[in-house]
Amino acid sequence: MSTIDNAAPARVALVTGAGTGIGRAVALEFLAQGYRVVLAGRRREPLEATRTAAGEDGVRALVVPTDVTDEQAVRELFETTQREYGRLDVLFNNAGRGAPAVPIEELPVSVWKEVVDTNLTGMFLCAQAAIRVMKAQTPRGGRIINNGSISAHAPRPFSIAYTATKHAVTGLTKSISLDCRPYDIACGQIDIGNAATDMTERMATGVLQADGSTRVEPRMDVAHVAQAVAAMARLPLDTNVQFMTIMATTMPFVGRG
Repeated sequence: MSTIDNAAPARVALVTGAGTGIGRAVALEFLAQGYRVVLAGRRREPLEATRTAAGEDGVRALVVPTDVTDEQAVRELFETTQREYGRLDVLFNNAGRGAPAVPIEELPVSVWKEVVDTNLTGMFLCAQAAIRVMKAQTPRGGRIINNGSISAHAPRPFSIAYTATKHAVTGLTKSISLDCRPYDIACGQIDIGNAATDMTERMATGVLQADGSTRVEPRMDVAHVAQAVAAMARLPLDTNVQFMTIMATTMPFVGRG
């Protein structure tokens, strides 16, 4: 149930990739805190499942199937948000994908482009659309939180497409922060390591390490990631978490590579 006073106007958050994993967890946390939440993702069924998982709070969720690599679809997503809710306070720019773990010379260019289209161009398109809304609305401003990765700092073996795009997201975050200062738009990034989602299930059986060995890696409850994102979002717009790293404490990250 909501933890926000029902007499106060509900803030509006938009979550991309809201049908699964981190996106679903963050959407559910926002709903639990009383936000009105736009659930965006490529497939309707997982988005509906997120809304159902919210229970009574799901009445404040709006499902909008969207391919973030499609400029027109992104434009329609934000137009729908404005039309239905009147404003946008928070964008959690989360949608992303990986690629097969293969040597660099074996990665098809087509797969490289698909990862770049989703992880970088899709994030740019959503940020661009959010900025247009946030600059024009009254009260002006809002917050954009980009989902980076600890791969924005140190790569895993055979992850060039994912790692390159997550490094690029850091540049995107810094540029948005700089260029949007005059418009009361804050932009931060959360870099996540080993949240327990379907994407990280393989870590329970062992994943390739930089020294060539295969090891099981610890994971953390994805709810803790959602709580961290919500904490970033709660801050007033004159305060910003520029970068946050949240990770399973004993995972091999510091010193890896």
